[in-house]
Amino acid sequence: MILNTGSRTDIPAFYSDWFYNRIKEGYVLVRNPYNPAQVSKYLLSPEIIDIMVFCTKNPFPMLERISMLSVFDTFWFVTITPYGEDIEPYVPPTQQVMEYFKQLSALVGKNLTSWRYDPIFISDKYSVDYHIEQFHKMAKELSGYTEQCVVSFIDLYEKTLRNFRGIHSVTDKEQERLIAAFSETAKEYGLQIHLCCENVALVRENVDADGCMSKPVFEKALGCKLDVPQKKTARKECSCLLGADIGAYNTCAHGCLYCYANYDRKTVIKNMKLHNNTSPLLIGEVCENDVIKQAEQKSWKNRQLDIFDL
Repeated sequence: MILNTGSRTDIPAFYSDWFYNRIKEGYVLVRNPYNPAQVSKYLLSPEIIDIMVFCTKNPFPMLERISMLSVFDTFWFVTITPYGEDIEPYVPPTQQVMEYFKQLSALVGKNLTSWRYDPIFISDKYSVDYHIEQFHKMAKELSGYTEQCVVSFIDLYEKTLRNFRGIHSVTDKEQERLIAAFSETAKEYGLQIHLCCENVALVRENVDADGCMSKPVFEKALGCKLDVPQKKTARKECSCLLGADIGAYNTCAHGCLYCYANYDRKTVIKNMKLHNNTSPLLIGEVCENDVIKQAEQKSWKNRQLDIFDL
């Protein structure tokens, strides 16, 4: 199975102490976001977790103790964008996050680190030309520290529209121009771009639309095939493996205007005050009426040699 940590919050940036305590205890509890009294228990064992997937804007708090994860296979998606505090008020400066990315890559390997340049939106300040220039500059600096980059355009979720007034979709013409330029940069610096739920018409050299947290990406990272059970995805065009997420919505303190996982800042602050590093739950404690069930966990690794590998 694949254990996800980052579709709902940023555990490395804000909850690294809690996470490493969970590693020591060997299990974690997760509330169902749509039925809070329903709690799933995940065993944190390398025998059944094929790969731990982290999504973060700041991996630094995890780095000093990263040896505690040595018995696990891990994969790291680090979002690094060229936005300022007007858009990402509590994210470390771009240059600083790139340095953290390099440190992470040196520790786990460039094949297990992926740069996310998303979401892309267009404004007078953050124009198409600005993105093209910044993407090239960042790709050059990160060259040799990763082999891939995930790119997507902003999705106008209800929460995003409420918190990011005046934002609009990126036009087809703008997308075409951006991806054409990004493709040339990717070719120059040895990157494969994975489009995240975007138009397949944008596919070209060094650019695919096969998904970012997809079966092929993780198979390449692990060096083996995965027998993934067939499950419905949240979006029919998405091929990513997004189940078994141990995070919680409304708990990320980065404050990004485009965020889809937070209702508002007030709710985030309220929830973070309920966080306890020693609790098996990310937020709060186990309650008397909670129904705790062991999650279905099984290794998906197919250790038989593929005939094409012989």
